[in-house]
Amino acid sequence: MSTKYVYFFGNGEAEGRGDMRNLLGGKGANLAEMTSIGLPVPAGFTLTTEVCTEFYKNDRAYPAGLREEVARNLVKVEELMGKKFGDPSNPLLVSVRSGARASMPGMMDTVLNLGLNDETVKGIIAQSGDERFAYDSYRRFIQMYSNVVLGMDGDILEHLLEQMKEQRGVAQDTDLTAADLRELVARFKNRVKEELGHDFPLDPQDQLWGAIGAVFGSWMNPRAITYRRLNNIPAEWGTAVTVQSMVFGNMGDDCATGVAFTRDPSTGEKIFYGEFLVNAQGEDVVAGIRTPQPINRDGGDSELPSMEEVLPECYAQLVKIKNILESHYRDMQDIEFTIEKHKLYMLQTRSGKRTARAAVKIAVDMVNEGLISQQEAIMRVEPEQLDQLLHPTLDPAAPREVIAKGLPASPGAACGEIVFTADEAEEAAKGGHKVILVRVETSPEDIHGMNAAQGILTARGGMTSHAAVVARGMGKCCVSGCGDIKVDYRAETLTTLSGLTLKKGELITLDGSTGEVMKGKVPTVDPELTGDFSQLMEWVDNTRRLRVRTNADTPHDARVARAFGAEGIGLCRTEHMFFEAERIMAVREMILAADLDGRQRALEKIMPMQKGDFIGLFREMKGLPVTIRLLDPPLHEFLPQTDAEIDELAAEMRVSAATLKTKVESLHEFNPMLGHRGCRLAVTFPEIYDMQVRAIMEAACELIKNEGFSIVPEIMIPLVGEVKELAILRANAVRVADAVIAEYGVEVEYLIGTMIELPRAALTADVIAGEADFFSFGTNDLTQTTYGLSRDDSGRFLPFYIEQEIYATDPFVALDQEGVGQLVKMGCEKGRQARPDIKLGICGEHGGEPSSVIFCHNIGLDYVSCSPYRVPIARLAAAQGVLLES
Repeated sequence: MSTKYVYFFGNGEAEGRGDMRNLLGGKGANLAEMTSIGLPVPAGFTLTTEVCTEFYKNDRAYPAGLREEVARNLVKVEELMGKKFGDPSNPLLVSVRSGARASMPGMMDTVLNLGLNDETVKGIIAQSGDERFAYDSYRRFIQMYSNVVLGMDGDILEHLLEQMKEQRGVAQDTDLTAADLRELVARFKNRVKEELGHDFPLDPQDQLWGAIGAVFGSWMNPRAITYRRLNNIPAEWGTAVTVQSMVFGNMGDDCATGVAFTRDPSTGEKIFYGEFLVNAQGEDVVAGIRTPQPINRDGGDSELPSMEEVLPECYAQLVKIKNILESHYRDMQDIEFTIEKHKLYMLQTRSGKRTARAAVKIAVDMVNEGLISQQEAIMRVEPEQLDQLLHPTLDPAAPREVIAKGLPASPGAACGEIVFTADEAEEAAKGGHKVILVRVETSPEDIHGMNAAQGILTARGGMTSHAAVVARGMGKCCVSGCGDIKVDYRAETLTTLSGLTLKKGELITLDGSTGEVMKGKVPTVDPELTGDFSQLMEWVDNTRRLRVRTNADTPHDARVARAFGAEGIGLCRTEHMFFEAERIMAVREMILAADLDGRQRALEKIMPMQKGDFIGLFREMKGLPVTIRLLDPPLHEFLPQTDAEIDELAAEMRVSAATLKTKVESLHEFNPMLGHRGCRLAVTFPEIYDMQVRAIMEAACELIKNEGFSIVPEIMIPLVGEVKELAILRANAVRVADAVIAEYGVEVEYLIGTMIELPRAALTADVIAGEADFFSFGTNDLTQTTYGLSRDDSGRFLPFYIEQEIYATDPFVALDQEGVGQLVKMGCEKGRQARPDIKLGICGEHGGEPSSVIFCHNIGLDYVSCSPYRVPIARLAAAQGVLLES
């Protein structure tokens, strides 16, 4: 059988189903499903994602037989709707929309009112009895088609529209008369010919195939590529294209269009929530051109009348459909609808984008409502989303100078320097600046700047505008529709109603939960993770098997991590304790000492400081394991760099500055990350590790003896590549540890293990396991040494690798499962073969990245370790790993 490329839906019957989103895209699958369950959906058909795949595989050529299949399905739509495509007297108009399997709001292209020309517009006038509506639809079509399909700058025709309104002395598009719009259509067509050198296409079949090609082509536009990269959506998935008969919300005051959510997408509250416009088309609602109205009286403090008041019968029908959809899909839905002459049509439903707070609340509430199971609730929350909940919010007690107020489009707090373009936001972020992107309204082309910014502020647009929807999906704070500000791109200023003018670079703070805009920086407070979050995490912890520890070097970090559910410390980087001002001098003395006696004297100064650090960590992690990595970085990182620093240290050490400078230069290494560091330092200077082991063991013994603690210190020796290194250093550590235990007269169990961060260590893990009580995979360095990449320098070119899909993701962000991951897996298997009771974990930053955590679960690690604020993320991912097994 030949491949079926087109699936029809209409009049209660559909060839597709809701579970066919990989083939039909989310839009096509959901339209088919809504049709099947009896909802009012305008007839249409969907070209599958396989067409998109073939399109790009064959140099943008369609598969054989597609045109004939489209023609047959177009006839079905004509028969069902009682209209004919291209017929001057009774024309059928269609929309052409994209629909990937993963929701990508605003990233790809849409064309509405397709099929209009100088003849069919007369048929629309005859059908509707409304010349103004017909020419309004025609001018919209020319605007959209010229931009999306013909590639014209959208501002060119928009400028002609604004010019027309100015000439007629009106403020809104809806104030233009039929004659105005008829003249505008002529102006549009003339300008298209001037710009492009050819007439605007008037043949409906040419229009249709031009639009289909443009929508498939938009799968590879820059904004869609950026969105896919940010959301880990593979390019090979492709998009489907849906062609659907038009229904019109712009035929008069008994018509409307809107977007709604079955629950509040910001808070998760069970409130029907959305916006609509009377006498408008769908693009008007999300574009922010007109101020939308709430769909009901619960929809906020808008003074505009709600749909519940203006169109009560249609609103009541919409509520019934909302309930049907939420029960059917068992999830919060984002729905699009149009009302034509008091008749309601459903144009879309999909699982709604939501904030982390809303995701958690909706998941927990739906379990309590009996809609989903606890296991489904765990799978409903994206681990990365939790990051939104774990960071500070504005301190309610802090003084704040509110200068404007808009809509609370995406919650959270953000402070930064004002920038006015997406490119500026991206550049500033690369330079380490925190910025707020301020726009009149955002468009899909701003996606890269929105991602780079701390928050987004727009002068126009509602709660379902592009800025709001994309910001919620990204977890970015957003205040939209802030009519209190005027944005001047040319002057690079924003001005408030009170006359206050702020320039590019000045600080502002946004509160995405209230919509407030504040001058300057407002202090923040830490979040309280209780209620729904605690309930969800209880289900998570009852499900997961993988333990989650934290990377922490200070008591404060350990305390934060434990509050987030950390089950111990998987990595304490002792070198981070050396950089404090009162310590660094002693460390430098130790490094630059001329002999062993000099090093010992300096180490005696450092020893009590290290011991105090470990006591603090052990206290915070009372009863939980603490893995302490002995000194790892090369010595040059601790050395003075400036002449002033060298002079100061020379005076302290009572040697000449010239002598000291010569010593500093002698320690320079061409590639220090592959040089004299880690266990290699201890082989050369064993007294360094001896001091650290003594500090660890004395801290443990004192707490056990004096405070009754239960402590099992885990001493980790880094950068082992040859088992003899570990054998020598283990013997030294045992000697020191046992001596301390004997001095204190207490019983202490301790473990000595190693960090597997070199390919050779993974390859010989069975031999190394003979000397190790545990392995901790240092996947940051293992990635460096496997790829031959420096994580400190590769940022200069890695973005190009990601953009060109040479690497699917940054290997320092998500674990490379096919390469580095296989070394980890091999190390685990070899280690367990030699020592079945060996403890296995990872402590690189990958330990908090969800796909990496699931991989660690799958290969049977005992734990992952990550930064404190990512502990809940790792816990959730570990539970999802269990559920994905079934």
